[in-house]
Amino acid sequence: MPISPTEYLATHLVDDFLSSASLPKAERSKADIRKWLEFFREEFGADPIAMLEERASRGEVNNWRKKWLHSPKQHDMAGTHATRVLNWAVEEGKLKEHHCHKLKKLYQSNRTEIIWTSGDFAQFNRHAPKWVQRILRAGCETGLRAADLVQVKMDQFEDTPHGKRLRFRTSKRGQIAFIPATAALEKLIAETPEHQEMLLVSELGRPLTARWASNQITKWRREAQIPPWIDGREKTLSDTRGTAATRLLNADLSLRQIAVLMGWSVRYAAQVIEHYALVSPDESDAVLRKLNRAKTLSQSTKM
Repeated sequence: MPISPTEYLATHLVDDFLSSASLPKAERSKADIRKWLEFFREEFGADPIAMLEERASRGEVNNWRKKWLHSPKQHDMAGTHATRVLNWAVEEGKLKEHHCHKLKKLYQSNRTEIIWTSGDFAQFNRHAPKWVQRILRAGCETGLRAADLVQVKMDQFEDTPHGKRLRFRTSKRGQIAFIPATAALEKLIAETPEHQEMLLVSELGRPLTARWASNQITKWRREAQIPPWIDGREKTLSDTRGTAATRLLNADLSLRQIAVLMGWSVRYAAQVIEHYALVSPDESDAVLRKLNRAKTLSQSTKM
């Protein structure tokens, strides 16, 4: 017999969601969801989910999130996963409605201005082993997120009339990206052993995970004593995207192509590249000239 609304508790909801087909395929994402929904169960598990149809439940969820006020990112993550399971409950007809849409977020991440300069690269390469240097270089030449970067295979590089390009389906948007190989990326390809399936591997020749790759960049950045950004934030593998956007502009991609590849707006892509050029004075003049031409072409295509 079906459970009555008063007997169907939040703990049942969590169990049903975790056993549903709505969980993502990636193991790390599954683990994150399970972790946060167990926290949700600890707080609300004994309550009938009908309670969550009441307007006052929004306040209850916000009070629960206050446990993580010391960490804005975790505070927001708690709300994200609570909303996820409640949205699923409405879609499955287990709830008529809920009032936890668009919960206020505390964490604001804007790392656009953080970049790796040519000086940073030189300093990093004096300390990091070759296989770690390859991770940072690949990030700066492709603009791929770490989760995608570690999945790049050698057979995904195609010959073109003027060189090579990478044909890759990105995990975030599921779109196929065509990334031209810069001179530095072509050098990376040429230096890869013939038998190696993946572009990037560990010291022992094994495939990398995104977390391991990112952790290695952090480890050797500290070893190399790369200076932090002006506000004290340390540079990470994720901060290679601004550098990559500049490299792609130099490889003659349009601003629109760069924006699509990065998941940015055209205006935002131009701002990132301009910032990179201003912070890297050794590249400023050439980059800014190309950027101005790209802006002009971008504007003319709208007319």
